[in-house]
Amino acid sequence: MSAQTFAGEVPAPDRRETADAWSGRFLGERTLGYSETDAILYALAVGAPAGELDLVFEDRLRVLPSFGLTLAQWAPDLLAGQGAFDNRAVHGSQELTVLKPLPRSGELKLSARVGEVWDKGSAAVFNVLVECEYFVATWSIFAPGTGGYDGDRGPGRTPAPAGEPAGTAGFQTSPNQAALYRLLGDRHHIHIDPQAARRIGQDRPILHGLASLASATLSLAGMAGAHPADIVQLAGRFSGVVFPGDEMTVRTWEDGRFDALVGDKPVISDGLAVFR
Repeated sequence: MSAQTFAGEVPAPDRRETADAWSGRFLGERTLGYSETDAILYALAVGAPAGELDLVFEDRLRVLPSFGLTLAQWAPDLLAGQGAFDNRAVHGSQELTVLKPLPRSGELKLSARVGEVWDKGSAAVFNVLVECEYFVATWSIFAPGTGGYDGDRGPGRTPAPAGEPAGTAGFQTSPNQAALYRLLGDRHHIHIDPQAARRIGQDRPILHGLASLASATLSLAGMAGAHPADIVQLAGRFSGVVFPGDEMTVRTWEDGRFDALVGDKPVISDGLAVFR
């Protein structure tokens, strides 16, 4: 990725304030550039095969919309760096609304802020919104130890889809998928270093949640008879761990809802994928 510029970042609240004091905080603006090579690396890192030339060949390239999430990762990282939560926090869920297709290369001017902060009792959920002319993205960060201040609990869980799935597809993640994906910006050690993974109770490095979510969209597009770059709405809750090399099963329902499993264990729940 090319150099970035940033401006307008706002100091953190007083550390003695409750989590809801972060709600509405402006996190700043950044302009980030990317090349066709970055977009192609992303497609390969989320499982696009070499034969899908419109995802991996610059002469025909269509950029996967979820690539924009790699450019916006600085916003939740900035919130963590300002002390909103500690290293027990996890990426709970993700939403992406696509406004128009990403160009093959160029610059994006991104603006970030904290949205709602919900009190879940023993934890709080921080919603981080990043906007630009191409998409709106929301990270929901589940942060233990920051709740219990009698705030709004936020919406309840979405009921599971009713009835049998309309389609089911399996796909194999790559053993080197996390090693590739981290080159796009999320270099947390738990995705590459076994010792770091053991510190969070895993016996080996885990796949990024956003990588597993984007991988699922490739199968979802196939079942919908759509091109994966034509997705306009994407959402999912990270409900389990995926290891590089795991086989995932995606199930979809008629209304665009989906989930994903490894074996019989859910790894993505409350999924939504809508294609143009």
